[in-house]
Amino acid sequence: MPIMSFSWQRLFQEPFGTLTVPVVKRGHSTLAPSNDSDSEDEEEILQAQKDVVNLQRLNTPLQHHQQQFFKNHPIDPTPPSSNSILDDLTFSRQKAGTPSPWAVFDAWGAGNEITANELLHHTLSHDDQVKLTEQAVKIPMVEKERHTVPAESDILHAYDKFLQQRSTVHLGYPYNLMYDHQELFSFMKYSINNLGDPYVAGNYGVHSRQFECAVIDFFARLWKMEPDSYWGYVTTSGTEGNLHGILLARECHPDGILYTSQETHYSVFKAARYYRMDLRSIPTLPMGEINYDLLAQELDRNRDYPAIINVNIGTTVKGAVDNLDRILEILTALDIPRERYHIHCDGALFALMMPFIDNAPEISFQKPIDSMAVSGHKMLGCPMPCGVALSRKEHVEKVEQHIDYLNTNDTTIMGSRNGQAALYMWYSLRKKGIPGIKRDVMHCIETARYLRNKLSRVGISCRLNDLSSTVVLERPLDDVFIRRWQLACEEDIAHVVVMPNVTTGKIDLFVQELVESAKKNGRIRPIHPQSQLAKLETDSWGGEGSSL
Repeated sequence: MPIMSFSWQRLFQEPFGTLTVPVVKRGHSTLAPSNDSDSEDEEEILQAQKDVVNLQRLNTPLQHHQQQFFKNHPIDPTPPSSNSILDDLTFSRQKAGTPSPWAVFDAWGAGNEITANELLHHTLSHDDQVKLTEQAVKIPMVEKERHTVPAESDILHAYDKFLQQRSTVHLGYPYNLMYDHQELFSFMKYSINNLGDPYVAGNYGVHSRQFECAVIDFFARLWKMEPDSYWGYVTTSGTEGNLHGILLARECHPDGILYTSQETHYSVFKAARYYRMDLRSIPTLPMGEINYDLLAQELDRNRDYPAIINVNIGTTVKGAVDNLDRILEILTALDIPRERYHIHCDGALFALMMPFIDNAPEISFQKPIDSMAVSGHKMLGCPMPCGVALSRKEHVEKVEQHIDYLNTNDTTIMGSRNGQAALYMWYSLRKKGIPGIKRDVMHCIETARYLRNKLSRVGISCRLNDLSSTVVLERPLDDVFIRRWQLACEEDIAHVVVMPNVTTGKIDLFVQELVESAKKNGRIRPIHPQSQLAKLETDSWGGEGSSL
């Protein structure tokens, strides 16, 4: 497989052609210049609002556009009637943090007013579905339009039920729904903004910098950074952490080449595009790790340029962990000195897991790595996307600029930053502590093995990397099943990411439905000899699993 090579510097020197702007009218997108007058715009708005069902006055069936919307976007197919998992459900009104797998905020007992059986077979009512259409949630521009849309309280009530229902069958994306932040709800009335550098006090006083610095200190100690040697901040997501880490690398090595595997998260490729960096996309081994031999060849071929290497601490689809020690051995064997390479680690999910997995390679800044990104809403669990970017302090000085009107330094990707996120991460870390995080990690690893074994017993092709809670399996042919369980798919494979809120009971139901779907719709075969499913079924994957 060829190594993909991009030069964004050269690409952006090419002139762009004339761009057309998509104009959206009445739910349809056309490519055309935007030259409508104000009166025409108002006419469009009024006409669109006329199409909305007046829920307060009409009891008629869905209009045609609503019927079409739900035909194309089913909220949730009716689940099977089996009650085989009911023993796994426990509800306690007295105990906050009841580990129910069926409620959106499991940890604080949401769903306690609904019986287990109702949750299993609950679908959104006809009226609630109407309240969540694009037409119903439109924002009125004039007062008379308010009579054509539902009240905000009715919409939000329906939306709450929708989120609760969809969160009961959530397996494809790595979000931990087991958290309890009731104690922080009163702080949502404040506009907490961590403007600028977390370590430099500015003029804006409504911030959570002390909590943010405590979060950074925790991760610095976890990854064995020396005191006063590091700098970091709470980000909006793992993507922002990658953008920051790669930016620091580019500033340290302006002529460096970025090396990363083809199965790297898209945010790293986005960083190369944003920063116009030369990029080498290295093919992977079947299990998803970077191909070390091909990486060595590329490093040797381009030894006149500094090497910027992204190391995946858990790939997005297969949960593969690049072997950092082996990459360091390659750099040593090629006599590439420390000042000629820069290593960023994308640890979105697994960087918080691996320190607690027996026999896992050590994640440590005692090794020659330069930056790390991790998500806060994944393994830790937070109601808003967030994360942490951590790097060696000397690298940050290359991007630092003082901003007079803030009276602080600009060192982060974003200007205004969500101070609530830092507070929520701090609270989660304080409440869980090291023992709580370790329990969550062990639950994920053990439950992922349970899923792998259960799939193997029913003959479904699957694999599980040794350090992972991501079970890769053959892609179901039924799109309704995929949407119901919100599976992430790529080519002919799908995956389940086992998180702390996923129980064996939920897995039993998932496998039962998967088998029923396969009987009804058939099973996929590899779409070509080198497809992801074909690789999954080879012995070269490593670890344990099953094949057809």
